[in-house]
Amino acid sequence: MTEYGPGPVDRRLPTDEARQLMTLVRDLAAREITPRAAAEEEAGHFPRALFTLLSESGLLGLAYPEEFGGGGQPYEVYLQVLEELAAARLTVGLGVSVHTLACHALAAYGTKEQRAEHLPAMLGGGLLGAYCLSEPAAGSDAASLTTRATRSGDGWVLDGTKAWITHGGIADFYTVLARTGGAGAHGITAFLVPGDAEGLSAGPPERKMGMKGSPTAQVHFDGVRIGDARRIGEEGQGFAIALAALDSGRLGIAACAVGVAQAALNEALAYLTTRRQFGRRLTDFQGLRFMIADMATQLEAGRSLYLAAARLRDEGRPFTKEAAMAKLFCTDAAMRITTDAVQLLGGYGYTADFPAERYLREAKVLQIVEGTNQIQRLVIARQLTGPETR
Repeated sequence: MTEYGPGPVDRRLPTDEARQLMTLVRDLAAREITPRAAAEEEAGHFPRALFTLLSESGLLGLAYPEEFGGGGQPYEVYLQVLEELAAARLTVGLGVSVHTLACHALAAYGTKEQRAEHLPAMLGGGLLGAYCLSEPAAGSDAASLTTRATRSGDGWVLDGTKAWITHGGIADFYTVLARTGGAGAHGITAFLVPGDAEGLSAGPPERKMGMKGSPTAQVHFDGVRIGDARRIGEEGQGFAIALAALDSGRLGIAACAVGVAQAALNEALAYLTTRRQFGRRLTDFQGLRFMIADMATQLEAGRSLYLAAARLRDEGRPFTKEAAMAKLFCTDAAMRITTDAVQLLGGYGYTADFPAERYLREAKVLQIVEGTNQIQRLVIARQLTGPETR
């Protein structure tokens, strides 16, 4: 059973190793993340040193094989770690999720030689990754991307611009989807591009509603040359690789959403149990108790949904529909829960002196990233009824 309030969630974890890992994560979050979260978000500070610490602690490669420097943990465990990190600070939780997404293509589709050469540093060597799919004119319609990779001798030359890139400008490597063939999904190929490649640059960070500490920027490729050894998978396989990565990435977003929602619920409960009006605790008023009950129910439903999808993934079973459902439900629930948390705190909830308003601003972006929730509905419907007829 989950314990609500300012205490930790009582999680059901499959092994003693996973329980020890969760203790490590909670201690690290309480010591290194939570105390600085509000000030660093307000200042727009990205905690790069913290990500180095996470890498050294084995937390940037949890879901990948131990033979390549990963943690060898099932997704069921990795996602609960992600939830804890996001509850402490979304910039950190989402940053870990994006890094994991950026490693997916190489880990799942790279050759044995490619994985041996690059994965150890990516998973535990202090590197930070970014994932480059979206473009200024290709967001939800990612198959229409125009960034091009052109054959040149025994390598490739990349030209184009990617948009809305988390860690844009600070990443050590970029997983890039670029067009190598004709129009449509079948003309796209995946590449692993080093962050210091000549011709690669980033625009200024976007000025965002929330997650101000997480840099989001356009990334420009102006004649970037890479060898064919940095092509991942076959030519024309890139879009399938991207979709496979997004299935897993959407579970990461769902877990982050539940983390933010849990933090908001904890904040509301801490306030309601200490605040008194009309000679009574706020938790004694039925209308407020009902709001808390609804928030807790949505939270538990979301957590159960993303864990069910994770277990399908761990069993090697299809989980595209379930991942889209988890992303859709958890992020919508986080938006409702954080909105209600602000309401429950009244005027205090609207001030930056309390974290509730930050949770509300942060929850909004989770309904948009890695496929808007409108796109998730399309994915779910296609899985249920087949593709649309034209």
